[in-house]
Amino acid sequence: MKRNNRQAANPIIVPLTPDLWPALEDLFGPRGATDGCWCMYWRLGKEYKNHDRALNKAAFRRIVKRGPPPGLLAFEGDLAVGWCQVTPRAVLPILDQRRVSARVDDAPVWSLSCFYVRKGYRRKGIVSALIDAAVKAAKRAKAPALEAYPYVTKQPVYVGLLSSFERAGFKVVARPTASRAIVRHSLKG
Repeated sequence: MKRNNRQAANPIIVPLTPDLWPALEDLFGPRGATDGCWCMYWRLGKEYKNHDRALNKAAFRRIVKRGPPPGLLAFEGDLAVGWCQVTPRAVLPILDQRRVSARVDDAPVWSLSCFYVRKGYRRKGIVSALIDAAVKAAKRAKAPALEAYPYVTKQPVYVGLLSSFERAGFKVVARPTASRAIVRHSLKG
C-alpha cells in the first residue's frame, strides 16, 4: 500500500498506553526506530547500543506497561504515523550528562526529547502536531514548563528543528552549541 503522496491532515494524537503497544511496534519496525534505540537513549545513553535491540524493546515495553504513558502516538486512521517521548525530565538521566541538554536551572520541567515519524509521512506536519499535543499533555500533568533540545538548522535528526518549536511558542533559554538550542514553553497560567 503506497502512502507517500497522502497528506497527514490533523492526525489523532493519544498517549502511549499498553493497549497501543502493537501500533508503536509497527511504527518503529524491526529496527526499533533509530538504530535499535526503542526510545531508550535518554534513559541509558550510548549504552543502549551495547544492548541487543530486543533488550531495549523489552525495557521500553516495561516502561509503557508500568505507566504513566511515556509519550504520544500520532495516528492517521488506524496507522501510527508519529511518536514523541514527553515525560518528566527527571526520568531521562542522560539529559544531564550531555552538553546539548544540560540543565539550565532546577525547575521540575518536562522534556520533549525525541520524535520518530514513519517514512512517507515526514515533512507533513506530524512533528508540529506532536509538539502541540505534548504542550497540552505536559500542561495537564501540571508541569511548570516543557523543554526540548532541537537543532538550529536542517539536519536528519530526531530531536526536531528550532523553527518548529518557535512556531509553537517555545523560547530559547540556552544555546549550548552553535547548532543546538534548549527551548522552553512556559505552562503556567
